[in-house]
Amino acid sequence: MAKGKSIHVVGEADKVQKVERDELAELVCKTLNKSQTDGVKIAYFLDEEEDPSMVSDWISTGSSLLDLAVSNRKNGGLPVGRIISLEGQESSGKSLIAAHILANTQKMGGYGALIDTENAAAPEFWKAVGVDIRSLGYVQLFTVEEIFSKMEEIIGVVRKSDEKRLVTIVVDSLTQASCESEMASDHGKDGYNTSKAIIISKACRKITGLIGKQRILVVFTNQLRMNMQAMAFGDKWVVPGGKAMAFTASVRIRLANAGQVKKSGKSIGNNCKAVVTKNRMGPPKRNALFELHYDSGIQDLKSWLEFLKEHGFAKKDGEKYSIKLKDEIIKLTVPEFVGKVNTDQVFKDEIYDIIATEYIMKYRDPNSQIVEDVEIDEKVEDDD
Repeated sequence: MAKGKSIHVVGEADKVQKVERDELAELVCKTLNKSQTDGVKIAYFLDEEEDPSMVSDWISTGSSLLDLAVSNRKNGGLPVGRIISLEGQESSGKSLIAAHILANTQKMGGYGALIDTENAAAPEFWKAVGVDIRSLGYVQLFTVEEIFSKMEEIIGVVRKSDEKRLVTIVVDSLTQASCESEMASDHGKDGYNTSKAIIISKACRKITGLIGKQRILVVFTNQLRMNMQAMAFGDKWVVPGGKAMAFTASVRIRLANAGQVKKSGKSIGNNCKAVVTKNRMGPPKRNALFELHYDSGIQDLKSWLEFLKEHGFAKKDGEKYSIKLKDEIIKLTVPEFVGKVNTDQVFKDEIYDIIATEYIMKYRDPNSQIVEDVEIDEKVEDDD
C-alpha cells in the first residue's frame, strides 16, 4: 500500500524546486492518467506548470480598475481559457468594453472575432478605440444554434493554422439571438424561451471543455430584463435564456449607467459602474467606476485620479489634484496627469503600484484575525 512521502522536481529549468508529495496522491494521479485509452492526461497537481486550471494569459478590459477587480493581481484582466458574461441594460457599455477587449487581444498578437446578432457594429467607433478592423473577424448570425456551431468552426480553423495563437471570440449579444424553432414560429407568445435555454445550456457545456486548455477567451454580452418574480430584496434584473450562463461563466460583470458625462452642456459620455457579481479568479462583489466617452471609449487614466482621491492619496484643489507620492506631493490637472503618466514610466509605475496595493485583496489563513467591525447584510441576493 502506498504511504508516506515522495520527492519530485517540478518547474522550468530556471525555476526548479523540490516538492514533497503524498505517495498515495501520486499513485491515484498516475493510475487515472494511465487508464486513459486516448493518452490524454486528466489528473494533475495544482502546482504543476501544465495544470489546466492555471490561466496562461490575461486580456485587459480597457479599465485598469476593472482588470484588478476581476483578476486580483497586477496587470490582470479577463482570464484566457474561460467564459465571460458582460451584463447590463441598454447603453451601459457592454459593446464598448467588448471592443476594448478585442483591441487588446490584437495588441497582444492575437486574433479577434466578433459574432454580431444585432446588426449593430460601428466600424468607425471601433477603430477609434483601437480595433484593427482590417484583421477583425466579423460574423453576422441570428440564432443560438448558428452561433455555437460557428464558434466551434472558428476555433477549429484557427487551431489548424496555429495551435498557440491567442484568440478572443465576442458574441454581441447572446440575449438578442433567437433559435431556429422561434424563427419558424409566428409572432406570438410561445415557449417562454425554453428551447433557447436548453440549447444554450448544452452548448455552454461543450464550449467550456473546448476552450479550457487553450488560449481562447469567449465573451458574451447579455441584456438584462426586469425580473417580474423578484422578491422584496431580490435582484430586480435577470438575464433571459435560463441559468446556463450564470453557472458556466467564470466571471460575470454587471454594468450600469451611473450618470451622464457632460461638457459645455453637451453629453459626451457616461459613467459606468461595473460590479463583478461572480468571480472564480478572485474575490467577487468588487466594483470599478470609470468614464465612457462616445468618441474615444474608456477614460482609464481619469479613473486612476478618482480612485486616488476616493482612497485618500489625492485631494482636489480647484482644477488641480494634489497627489501623495513616496517622497513628495505633486499638483497636476487632469490633462497634466495624463500627459505625465504617458511620458514618465517611473511615475506611471508608482501610481499604478499605489492603486494595485490598495485594491488587491490579500488572502490569509482562516481565523488568523478576528475582524470585529464588519457588518452583516441579511438581504439574500438572488442573481438571476
